[in-house]
Amino acid sequence: MWGTIWKSKEKPPCLESDCLPHQAHGPNLAVEWPSCNSCLEASKGCKCHLEEEDLKSRVEVDRNLNADSSFAHSVINMSGMLIGLGQLSTPYALENGGWASAFLLVGVGIIGAYSSHLLGRCLSKNPQSRNYTDIGHHAFGTRGRVIAATFIYMEIFMTLVSYTISLHDNLKVVFFGSHLKVPWISLSTSQFLTAIAVSVTLPSLWLRDLSSISFLSIGGILMSLLILLMLVCTAIFGGMRSNHSIPVLKFGNIPVISGLYLFSFAGHVVFPDIYKAMKDPSKFTKVSIASFTLVTALYTALAFMGAKLFGPEINSQFTLSMPPHLIITKIALWATILTPMTKYALQFAPFAIQLERSLPNSMSSKMRIVIRGCVGSLLLLLILVLALSVPYFQYVLSLTGSLVSVFICIILPCAFYTKICWAQIPKPLLILNMILIAFGTTLGVFGTISSSKSLIENFQIRSHTT
Repeated sequence: MWGTIWKSKEKPPCLESDCLPHQAHGPNLAVEWPSCNSCLEASKGCKCHLEEEDLKSRVEVDRNLNADSSFAHSVINMSGMLIGLGQLSTPYALENGGWASAFLLVGVGIIGAYSSHLLGRCLSKNPQSRNYTDIGHHAFGTRGRVIAATFIYMEIFMTLVSYTISLHDNLKVVFFGSHLKVPWISLSTSQFLTAIAVSVTLPSLWLRDLSSISFLSIGGILMSLLILLMLVCTAIFGGMRSNHSIPVLKFGNIPVISGLYLFSFAGHVVFPDIYKAMKDPSKFTKVSIASFTLVTALYTALAFMGAKLFGPEINSQFTLSMPPHLIITKIALWATILTPMTKYALQFAPFAIQLERSLPNSMSSKMRIVIRGCVGSLLLLLILVLALSVPYFQYVLSLTGSLVSVFICIILPCAFYTKICWAQIPKPLLILNMILIAFGTTLGVFGTISSSKSLIENFQIRSHTT
């Protein structure tokens, strides 16, 4: 099923203003959407609206022939996209925001389900839309497509930096006390091991067939479930006092932890692919509700369990707070280490596809692979340098959530739907969308300022102590 989702992403977002007319492709269909300009130039009576309706129905039939995802598969796919680094930070966020901040966590989950529903409505309004950037183009033209693509690529880059920081932090604990020195490299043991781990993933960036690496996504989900299981085992068999009191509310920390909560529910970029892969897309709203309910319940339970178990001493990644001598801790740490290594190729794929498509058609396939691989390797090297230079997981993750994820999962879906359905949208729904845009903007602005300030302060302290 993950192969289906990733195969659908082989059609990258078009950033050019002249990307229309689109081609509608299928097993027995390769037609071009009509253009009224051609009718006017030929001094013919325009019947494009009739042809377009016919083409839309044909595209719908073609889509149904290719879509094979059931309701259960769609829920698994959506839930799998939502579960990620957020599960490591929710206990820390709850402890530092107070138990009352759980209402914000649940609220962001509800808003995420609603905005996912809006994306489904936007897709149903225009069968030509295939992905997130197409929805942006339908709403605001080329500007909407460019804005959507910009935030998508920003999220990819910043998420990979966060994954690399997590990789380094957990390697540091696993190999604590070990000393590995290379004379001509001035890196610590954990930094050197992180560089090796990132280097191991480099060959996956050279692969062109995304279906051949889609199994990595399944591996990432399994690692996430394993980490959760190890936390439960720690609570039951770890011999730790699990009745730490959680403060009611730490209002001053809400801007920072709001970014952590927002990042936890950022998976909307892939939701159009899930919609297109469904046998019955009319159930997409139910899929969204079911998926976000499951993930929100998981995050909430995880947050309270971790906060009660570790208390004020909890780390920004709860795996780093687990008793180091337990075998279940070692399993959790290695699962956390392997998770980022399964993400690099999949996260890099949308950018790599767009890069390859932008190359001249006359270029050979072999040269395309070389350019794709070299650019990917250089980008991953830059990510590695940034991650080792700014090793503050919680603040980088919060900045990603407040600066980027809030746009992708709240602001843009509401804005796209409002623009596309302006003539038909009821007034109460219009007011709701405006409120959510204002709410998302407020969280984004204050969260970005707060997390950036904390990041700079910690970086300055680190510079003065070294």
